[in-house]
Amino acid sequence: MAMPLRQTVRIGSYLFQQKLRGREKFPLIVELEPLYACNLACEGCGKIQHPAGVLKQRMPVAQAVGAVTESGAPMVSIAGGEPLMHPQIGEIVRQLVAKRKYVFLCTNAMLLRKKLDQFTPSRYFAFAVHIDGLRERHDESVAKEGVFDEAVEAMKEAKRRGFRVTTNSTFFNTDTPQTVIEVLDFLNDDLKVDEMMISPAYAYEKAPDQEHFLGVEQTRELFRKAFAGGNRRRWRLNHSPLFLDFLEGKADFPCTAWAIPNYSLFGWQRPCYLMSDGYVPTYKELVEETDWEAYGRGRDARCANCMAHCGYEPTAVLATMGSLKESLRAARDTARA
Repeated sequence: MAMPLRQTVRIGSYLFQQKLRGREKFPLIVELEPLYACNLACEGCGKIQHPAGVLKQRMPVAQAVGAVTESGAPMVSIAGGEPLMHPQIGEIVRQLVAKRKYVFLCTNAMLLRKKLDQFTPSRYFAFAVHIDGLRERHDESVAKEGVFDEAVEAMKEAKRRGFRVTTNSTFFNTDTPQTVIEVLDFLNDDLKVDEMMISPAYAYEKAPDQEHFLGVEQTRELFRKAFAGGNRRRWRLNHSPLFLDFLEGKADFPCTAWAIPNYSLFGWQRPCYLMSDGYVPTYKELVEETDWEAYGRGRDARCANCMAHCGYEPTAVLATMGSLKESLRAARDTARA
């Protein structure tokens, strides 16, 4: 796990405090969507299919910061849409960092070089650039040529200016262990990004491409083979060891979607970042009024093939905290990073 030691200690302390307070459900990281508009139309994305009036909306700074503050989560992932299209994105980040929230700004990096001056390097802030493969594969997934090259140059410039740069890669059934290895080797060894996140794609109901999402067994086989030969230990993956075990099929967990809740223009999304069965105005209402037992594999057909990190990484983290053996294992990974 490539998470910096200071951040690891902070998150561990937060989790311990929740346990002391007897809280069964609490947020670990908020998925904040201050807009739905995007400058790309990725084939596997189900987030931008909204009426024109909704796509024009931008969340006010006070609303965005207030939602995160209300939840109490120590980390924030700003997504969308493309967050860099928000005219006040720099101010949103500044205010969250001032509250000592760990902020990851997800971006396709098309606007990153133009917008870098709006941000200041901080140990609390990182860009999370979406990269689904090497040049040909990535450009195909985002349906536009030249995106990969621009993203690479933007990441290099951000690193040069002292920013933390992480990546987020989504994989489909068109991927092979070799394509996974190639892109992660490139990001880890050539670009030397600080951390990498990986996830099998979720089958959004509104995604244009419905044919290339992975099933559970396909996911397990893909990552089991990609992780072989010491790759898993060598890559700077920003995941708990147990979540990586989960991807390989060495462990299985229930979903804990309440730990990575989504807040968007419509409010807190029920039940998770990937499914929208309604919205509520507060995180408290989300936790207390959602029928969590109705969701998960074997309960809701939409969950059947989901192995996304927004549902299962929190479970793995909580399982790690509850086991001395796994806590020591995670600590060793952090020290090695």
